[in-house]
Amino acid sequence: MTRFDVVIVGAGMAGASLAAELAGQGRVLLLEAEPQPGYHATGRSAAFWTETYGGPAVQPLTSASHALLAAPPPGFAETGFLRPRGALHLAGPAEAAALADFATRFADSGVTLHALDEAAVRARVPRLRAGPWQALWEPSTADIDVAALHAAYLRAARRGGVVLRTGAPLAEARRVAGGWRLVAGGSAIAAGLLVNAAGAWADAVAAIAGAAPLGIRPYRRTMAQLRVEPPAPAALPLVLDIAGRFYFKPEAGGRLWLTPHDETACPPGDAAPEEIDIARALDRFERVADWPVAAVERRWAGLRSFAPDRLPVYGADPACPGFFWFAGQGGFGIQTAPAAARLAAALIHGAAAHPSVAAIDPVRYAPGRASLAG
Repeated sequence: MTRFDVVIVGAGMAGASLAAELAGQGRVLLLEAEPQPGYHATGRSAAFWTETYGGPAVQPLTSASHALLAAPPPGFAETGFLRPRGALHLAGPAEAAALADFATRFADSGVTLHALDEAAVRARVPRLRAGPWQALWEPSTADIDVAALHAAYLRAARRGGVVLRTGAPLAEARRVAGGWRLVAGGSAIAAGLLVNAAGAWADAVAAIAGAAPLGIRPYRRTMAQLRVEPPAPAALPLVLDIAGRFYFKPEAGGRLWLTPHDETACPPGDAAPEEIDIARALDRFERVADWPVAAVERRWAGLRSFAPDRLPVYGADPACPGFFWFAGQGGFGIQTAPAAARLAAALIHGAAAHPSVAAIDPVRYAPGRASLAG
């Protein structure tokens, strides 16, 4: 039986980033149920970095991740993972109060938000239908190369001696003196610490290990790639409806990526788009934009997993020794990956946190917090 100091369940962005942070600090095993890492949520991300996404309690993690994403350290990647985009938080005539509330929520965060009048909104998104429109402009927003970031974390983990096993779902986990006896992919494994980075399967992994589930639920998010006429300009910003009914962003070749911002509760699995959600996305888009859709070229869906209070869960389970949660990262798990992994690594080793996250209090994300009750 092979023994590891830490076994991480899930090799998507969460597990891969944490494995890279723990690499070289004991023997680490990264388990992935699928034939390749990142098949579910990581591989289906809308691929942007926006400081306000996820709300004020998530924003410190996003902001603290910027330095690594924009200018990775030597040996991690040759170039940064971000490309400037900018985000426009769009409000129609009945949504002025929602826009003002949004600005108030981030007033003390350090995030730059500029109020735009209708002329400034139309200068950035010229094909809007009749308004009046107003918006908040978030200039720091960027596209993020998700595949390159995930690959960089996996490379860093391997260089540090982390063992990756794919096609190895966790089947059994039993507490023993000094740690765990696991069965995954038909192999028996001894582990000191078991880390739950299983995304949509986080509560299922907890149940296997005898830990109480936290109510982390997966939700389906639908995306469509549109061919529009005329083609979308490359300088178009990410456009987010302030009421949360849609967002769209430009893609290569003048295409648009569009979502109805749906969150449909569903069991963990291989999420697939439903025609009603595609139709809903097109209807919402056509209500705000005079921009003919020539074709829906692609459609897909991914899973976003949330705890009851919508915050991520990082930390040791208070009632299950040797079990560590690293889950519930919703749709913001990609953009917060550097900070989240550094915070969790410090908690695991009982060490001082990396300077980039030293000011972030991990208690607000702990699995024993009262707000997890829903």
